[in-house]
Amino acid sequence: MMTDGKDTKNDPADRGERIAKVLARLGVASRRDAEKLIAEHRVVLNGETVTTPATFVKDGDKIELDGERLGRKQKTRLFLYHKPPGLITTAKDPERRTTVFETLPSNLPRLISVGRLDLNTEGLLLLTNDGELSRALELPSTGLKRTYRVRVYGDYGGEDVLVKKLEKLKKGLFWKGVRYSSIEATLDEQQKADGHNYWITMTLTEGKNREIRNVMEAIGYKVSRLIRIAYGPFELGEMNREEIIEIPTKTMKSLLPETVSQKISG
Repeated sequence: MMTDGKDTKNDPADRGERIAKVLARLGVASRRDAEKLIAEHRVVLNGETVTTPATFVKDGDKIELDGERLGRKQKTRLFLYHKPPGLITTAKDPERRTTVFETLPSNLPRLISVGRLDLNTEGLLLLTNDGELSRALELPSTGLKRTYRVRVYGDYGGEDVLVKKLEKLKKGLFWKGVRYSSIEATLDEQQKADGHNYWITMTLTEGKNREIRNVMEAIGYKVSRLIRIAYGPFELGEMNREEIIEIPTKTMKSLLPETVSQKISG
């Protein structure tokens, strides 16, 4: 049917939105993880199992995940969480290890993480009910820096050798088939006399899988402790382990880049 010279059948606005984008906006998961849910046949649209992310959703359509009806988009909420070591940052773990989400208070909405911290990494983890916001905060193009305190050991050349190697990280490096961008790394001024262990502060923008551990291995050191202390404008500060703090909407919008704050609902 033709209307005002346009073929509405092929009009993207008439088709609705891709289901992965809708799931992300509902706070179910990031778009990438939403596609995994679809591949696992866990998503149902109007009574039929969704088999492809190229499925479109219109107003009034009924979406279910694992048999649970999903409602309308909620007000965007963002939480800071002090993750202890020993927790997995995933909704479900095949090995039945305890996940971050199993430790959260029961009165919180369905939350997803902004990026991930691996099993033994601790510190600041951002959690939100908005998958679109999660994705925006993760993108390197958004420019949010991640800062870590890192304890390392190895390469017995002393502090002077370590400092020189850390300076070279500003140029980035290529290690085991992966290119790592520039990393700011400085040796902490006050070091304890504990052999060949050193504390370093490292700041990066990419957040690739096991990036700090891999980069330090590339220059001859092993990471024995890894603590994220900041993510963009948000800081761990004096938060206790497993403590969770909600960021007010007004504060969220004022601290984040305009391209991100525009995605915040409420």
